[in-house]
Amino acid sequence: MLLIPAIDLKDGRCVRLRQGDLADETVFSEDPAEVASHWVAQGARRLHLVDLNGAVAGKPRNQAAIKAILGAVGGRIPVQLGGGIRDLDTIERCLQDACTAFPGQVIVGLDARDGKVATDGWSKLTGHDVLDLARKFEGYGVEAFIYTDIGRDGMLTGVNIEATVRLARELRVPVFASGGVAGLADVDQLCAVEHEGIEGAILGRALYEGHLDFRAAQARADELNGEA
Repeated sequence: MLLIPAIDLKDGRCVRLRQGDLADETVFSEDPAEVASHWVAQGARRLHLVDLNGAVAGKPRNQAAIKAILGAVGGRIPVQLGGGIRDLDTIERCLQDACTAFPGQVIVGLDARDGKVATDGWSKLTGHDVLDLARKFEGYGVEAFIYTDIGRDGMLTGVNIEATVRLARELRVPVFASGGVAGLADVDQLCAVEHEGIEGAILGRALYEGHLDFRAAQARADELNGEA
């Protein structure tokens, strides 16, 4: 079970939102590169970056901060990046080519509320069913999916285990859970269903507000899954 610290970027700063609302932000650092170095020092094996401005604008907006993070990490661990591709037609048109050009490097984020995919920085709810899109994109050769329950993101209310497992059972590629992780109890629940195809989880507010110690959480996950 891979636990992945999230670094959400807005106006060059490290922030966390509640339910994706850009007006409801908490700034945790003015130096995202320093934050990245901290998580690496804590034993993170991967980082999850989100360009929040880009997610709304439809093109990257935090390039300077992203480059600084990559420089700080120095290739020691993989870094995944999202935010800036908002049009579903564009995604579908480009995804197969991207998977061919970058095998093993394309992860699709499925952000949903009540089973329907949201776009444009979560500001628009589409009529697209999560599972239908996942099956279609899986056929293009994506490496994995990140499933986010928007209603739980940043709320510390617990992961939507049921919906995440339901999705993972229908796919051949791994699924990463996102949204709502609040403490070690959530890590325990995720580890208990790892065999369903849930390979990891994105951690955000729980880390930044001190509800969850990253090093202890990853050690707990390794122990439960026999990797310690």
